[in-house]
Amino acid sequence: MRPLLLIPLSALAACDTASPEFSGVAPVRIEAGASVFDIRVEGRRAEAVRLNAQPAFRLSSVGVPAVLAIEAVSGCRVDRLTGDQAMMRATLDCGSGAPAPRRPETYLECDAFELDAAGGELICYPF
Repeated sequence: MRPLLLIPLSALAACDTASPEFSGVAPVRIEAGASVFDIRVEGRRAEAVRLNAQPAFRLSSVGVPAVLAIEAVSGCRVDRLTGDQAMMRATLDCGSGAPAPRRPETYLECDAFELDAAGGELICYPF
């Protein structure tokens, strides 16, 4: 019975896990409007992970609260925000100094194999 309990708990633990770029950075939990975020700041980049179950179908529905939360935690202005309604990344403008280099957008081309009611296999390649 215990192994069955660990599976859902491990899935829940991943809900607010940082991306590899921000691993090891302690999050700051902040509420902005109706949203709750974990904010991680590393240099001139920040990551916001939305934690609450508020319906949000697009980045635009939680983008403003995310920007406010990132700016409150980092003390810098958000220059650019990308991501989706659950995880957002920001490039910060902290005043003097060189701006953070822009990373190229990553696009994936995916092929689906052996699809049925139980699922299937998805293989993706960057292009």
